[in-house]
Amino acid sequence: MARYGSLLGFSPRNSSYSCLQMNGKEVFRFAVCVVPQSIESALEKAGLTGSTLDWLLLHQENRRIIDTVATRLEVPSERVISNLANYGNTSAASIPLALDEAVQSGKVQPGYTIAATGVGAGLTWGSAIIRWG
Repeated sequence: MARYGSLLGFSPRNSSYSCLQMNGKEVFRFAVCVVPQSIESALEKAGLTGSTLDWLLLHQENRRIIDTVATRLEVPSERVISNLANYGNTSAASIPLALDEAVQSGKVQPGYTIAATGVGAGLTWGSAIIRWG
């Protein structure tokens, strides 16, 4: 590439283009606003309320976001599935990994209702209400 220059029209060595950057405060604000709204919308479409949930399962991005979302949804911490302390943020694997561990440990039983929300790159998100088993 050095011989022919950049195909993108800028030097890849320019510090403003060479590293991914994230505004953590804005990501936090976004997540704690959008995730509860998304879950409430999914619950409404399923004809359920937060009090009917057995478990809350969120993307394991960080403890502050998980705790704040649970508080805003009035879900007690003992009803939140989290393995963040064991593995950190496992990216796209966080929800299936935490769910599998909860099932294997017996926390999640057939008939239980789980609200799950994933958040990803580009500030995308999605929620699902799952009746297990």
